[in-house]
Amino acid sequence: MSDNNDATYNAAAYDSTIGIQAEAVHNSNVYFVHPDASPQEKYRVGVRLLEDGIPSRAREMLTDAIAHGYHNAEVRFHWVLATLSARTHHDLSAEEVQRLHHASGLVRTYVEDEWKEALRVTFDLLAALGTAGGATGSVLKQLQDLPSRQHDAILRHLDLMLTGGLKDELWAETLERAGTERFDNDRARRVWAYFEPDPIGARVVRPHLSTAAAGAAQAALPLRVALLGVSSVVLGALAWIAHPAQAVFESLVALGAGHTAARCGVQWWGRGSRPAETAATDTSGPHRPAPAEGGFTKGVHHGFDHYFRVRTPHGFTPDAWLAHTAEIRSSLAAEVADLYRESRIGVDRVTWLIRYLAEETRNRHNNGTLFDRHPQDRTLTRTKVLTVTALAVLGAAALSGFCTAVSGTAQPRPLWAFLALLGAAWSGHAAAQLWLRVRRERHRLAREALEYQKELAARQDAHQRWKALLDSTRPSEREMETWLACDKTAFVDEALRHHRLTWRDLITHTILVVPAHSYKRARVQGGPWRYSHYVIRLFLFTRDGIREVSSELRFSDSTRRNEQRSNYRFDALSSVQVTENAGIGYDLELVLTNGPARRIRVKDADAHQLAPDESAREISEISLNSAGFTHTFRLLEGIAADGKDWVERHNPDDLTPFQVAD
Repeated sequence: MSDNNDATYNAAAYDSTIGIQAEAVHNSNVYFVHPDASPQEKYRVGVRLLEDGIPSRAREMLTDAIAHGYHNAEVRFHWVLATLSARTHHDLSAEEVQRLHHASGLVRTYVEDEWKEALRVTFDLLAALGTAGGATGSVLKQLQDLPSRQHDAILRHLDLMLTGGLKDELWAETLERAGTERFDNDRARRVWAYFEPDPIGARVVRPHLSTAAAGAAQAALPLRVALLGVSSVVLGALAWIAHPAQAVFESLVALGAGHTAARCGVQWWGRGSRPAETAATDTSGPHRPAPAEGGFTKGVHHGFDHYFRVRTPHGFTPDAWLAHTAEIRSSLAAEVADLYRESRIGVDRVTWLIRYLAEETRNRHNNGTLFDRHPQDRTLTRTKVLTVTALAVLGAAALSGFCTAVSGTAQPRPLWAFLALLGAAWSGHAAAQLWLRVRRERHRLAREALEYQKELAARQDAHQRWKALLDSTRPSEREMETWLACDKTAFVDEALRHHRLTWRDLITHTILVVPAHSYKRARVQGGPWRYSHYVIRLFLFTRDGIREVSSELRFSDSTRRNEQRSNYRFDALSSVQVTENAGIGYDLELVLTNGPARRIRVKDADAHQLAPDESAREISEISLNSAGFTHTFRLLEGIAADGKDWVERHNPDDLTPFQVAD
């Protein structure tokens, strides 16, 4: 490595500014352990943590299970893997080495099975570190003879522990397995679901109760009906006194016409609010609040604009459809914002509802009901004709009755007949208006209650369909961890081939996996953050110095771009600093002697994305360990402090062999 090329890199490429596009914490209890859980349950959760790439918590859980008496070869095998996973020989403390030595002496006490053999091979591999290549042949043969489950677990979790010629012997097999699993289980078509948040439940605006105007109408109706009854009786009595037979006929005609007018009129005027009435007291339909300022409300409106643009019916351009549905779109957006604003959630959790309402609006347009949601309330022409005819007959019968009443010889009779007719006409009109208003209100309440149930059922069905799709598509934590591990393996292999290096040429290596400039992120409760876009940084430590390779990774299809390389001597790395800010995250700063400092955002802040029973410190540590930060920082910090002397202390050929207990 030439001295004039101590640091060659693109500073802009290394300057990470995090931009969160979306984030989600999936509600899951896979890592939850009750304080009174049995050792067997703790072991089960510990194994799951280990398989999902959280060895630090797996060590705690498995150690607890062993301490409470659950102890056999299978348990001890996973405990050993958890102790060694994502660590090198120099990462182990003296106490941990002593515990491993003690555990190696317990192997002979276990019953003979595949787990005991796997445990024995694991300790033999540790003992083979630092030995000559020819001395590793037998242990490699034993490793190959193990069942695939134990064999693959050893190779995965001892990835950093195995170095030199031993790693070279296993590398081809590691690459083959990574190539097989890298796109396994339909990765490209399923990763998106991991970053989708859990959809919030369906809600609908509840029907409004009766208005004050309707209540007042119902209270005033009995008085008007009583006045109508008295006036009608007086008019009928006066007519009967004058001409009994004719009065009976007129009364029967009036009763029949009145009944017909009431029965048909309620179908015409008793179902929908009259325009003037609607303008004064609008109660026929869901409340549409005016949009309030705020990030959530703006996000909801933008969501409706987007999905109405992409859910366009035939014959409309997106812009024309937006203009055509401007009022409906604004009303729906205001409804959704008002329904969910107090839940303190992100817009992405109601996206399913926005998409459903956009599709439903398109379907209503195709069905011809976009602006007429109640076609069943349309009045037939026959009903209107019957109503008008019945009212005309009723009026004629009333006038005929008046004429009959005044045809008598008594002088006061015309005055009383006129007052009775006037009272009947006024009270009848008033009573009809009040009665129709009450009937309209009852019809509105019944209709809105039915619509509420139907709309709620439709939205719940849409919610369940979307949730079922996510649950069936979303990858498991183990799948996500396996795919990322395969990506890192492929990246390391390309870097080795580019620099023409073998594992024998390396002292060690480390990989730092950090979020890219813009990304989506998600995790399960108790798990590490996972990202839709990464920046992978590989540090290869050779006897001549450090070779660093970085590349952006799109996780969905494992494509990489913007690869950058830099080389520098050990003494060129002057300092390594970590900045922790609860509101920002973790930054790693590398300071070189002849170049500007490089700040790398390792992890964004957790912000409010914590479950009630989660610890911010614990989640942060889990995410940092998953990113490879702890191991990377320890190596770079040691090199910055010791320079070339670091090489002498970390020479893989000078490792103290692990002593297996007799």
